[in-house]
Amino acid sequence: MNETIRLLAPLIVFFVVMYFMVIRPQAQQQKQRKEMLESIAVGNKIRTIGGIYGTIEKINGDEITLRVADNVQIRMARFSVESIIKD
Repeated sequence: MNETIRLLAPLIVFFVVMYFMVIRPQAQQQKQRKEMLESIAVGNKIRTIGGIYGTIEKINGDEITLRVADNVQIRMARFSVESIIKD
């Protein structure tokens, strides 16, 4: 029994280290991204995953309309927002 525990200890330590170094931080990043996507509002300046900067004109469920220049609007998926630009 004692030998079995000694053989399993490195494996258990490995999984604990992997949890705290990989799984937990990734879950926290996903949570932050979800909160950010839920908090976007009309008038926010954003940057998309593709590198497009613009201002949100309209939100319709999972779709947003983004103004990128005067009289230029594009429709895109809400999940394509990378970050909200703070002035």
